[in-house]
Amino acid sequence: MHNDARQRMVVLGLDGLPLDLARDLCAAGRTPHLSRIVNAAGTRTIEAELPELSPVNWTSFYTAAGPEEHGVFGFTRINAATYALSLADFTQVRVPTLFDRLGEAGFTSRVVNLPNTYPARPIPGMLVSGFVATDLARAVHPPFLLGPLAGAGYRLEADTSRGGDDPAHLLVELRATLESRRKALRLLWPDLAWHLFVFVLTETDRLFHFLWDAVTDVANPLHGPCMDVLALWDTVIGEVLDLVAALPGGARLMVLADHGFTRLVTEVDINTWLRQEGLLQLAPAGPTADAGMELDATRILPGSGAFALDPGRIYLHTRRRFARGGLSDAEGAALAVRLRESLLGLTYAGRPVLRDVLTADALYDGPCRDIAPDLVCVPHEGFDLKAKFNRPAVFGTFGRTGTHSVHGGIFHDSEGGAPHRLRDAGGLVLEHFGLSRRPDAGGRLVTTPTQGASCMPITMHK
Repeated sequence: MHNDARQRMVVLGLDGLPLDLARDLCAAGRTPHLSRIVNAAGTRTIEAELPELSPVNWTSFYTAAGPEEHGVFGFTRINAATYALSLADFTQVRVPTLFDRLGEAGFTSRVVNLPNTYPARPIPGMLVSGFVATDLARAVHPPFLLGPLAGAGYRLEADTSRGGDDPAHLLVELRATLESRRKALRLLWPDLAWHLFVFVLTETDRLFHFLWDAVTDVANPLHGPCMDVLALWDTVIGEVLDLVAALPGGARLMVLADHGFTRLVTEVDINTWLRQEGLLQLAPAGPTADAGMELDATRILPGSGAFALDPGRIYLHTRRRFARGGLSDAEGAALAVRLRESLLGLTYAGRPVLRDVLTADALYDGPCRDIAPDLVCVPHEGFDLKAKFNRPAVFGTFGRTGTHSVHGGIFHDSEGGAPHRLRDAGGLVLEHFGLSRRPDAGGRLVTTPTQGASCMPITMHK
């Protein structure tokens, strides 16, 4: 281990947990271990990065950088030549992680269930990948972790495919993955051969998406079963807190959510709206069309002026950027102005849907600006933006009752840190180990040493 006497740091991720709901659960006596966090001095909220999705926000945390630097802007990315979509994953992250930077300074990390770290790659320490991980053999580093985790029946992710129709199945699945997180914790923690331990519980996000109404309404018949799952979740939290308290020499504890949560008003499909406006033209789906067509961007036709990717990222269909694009840059700029004005006027049941529509120039200033969306829609609370390629209506609900919120995610730091958003929380981790961030003359991030650590420039991963 590194011979630096600097205190260990533990990061507990509570995916999608809003502070106001956490306070309600604690006040009702449902989550005694969570109360140890909620009632601690300095517990506050943190803002999500835009868009308020897990891949964007957890990547911003573990790189201490924004999307314009790390290159992850949503759940999916489009190939500008073929129009094929791919899911965001660890290979698309263009800057080193906290774990890389700490490793070069001699520190070791252990990481469990951190989203957008799949497929696992070598880090200075140990990693069990989180969402969207599908194959346990590709989700662990070093490879020897596969044996004990597989032997323990480790589950990477709960099956949420029946979440809206079969809540009992969802609750069983969430209990199974919570037990898996606990098994990984007990495997990776005990030897204490680490300096940073990151442990993320994503089960709240799944629960809140499908059963927010049951969690928040005591009269709901599923409220009790939801509380039973949250009791297990709280027990795992308590186990983490007890382990932190027992560490020789103590540890700094950071607890954070990647976004908040709120009641769903309706989903809003931006691609359907673009089609209705005559701005998105799609080839016929064909006789074998199925649910997979919702992500089939290869159907985008040359006459399209714009299209969206999840959740409300709009791309202007310009010749400079896309193989089938027909707009000049000037035509694209004019369309962007028109789109922003029209979208800000979009309403549902008399309520405005969007709080803002931000341009890439306003939102992103970094080396990944070339792959950024041209416009980013920011919804009012309760509106869940989508970008499917097969929905017949702009508005609708599909078995979900909760949705993400930019605001209100829980944050606690035992040393009083008060970051504004997720990238800043990552910055606090670097600072704890004597490293700080600053842009160099070329606009790249540089890890600048403090307290004797060596300087390490951040280069772009291909």
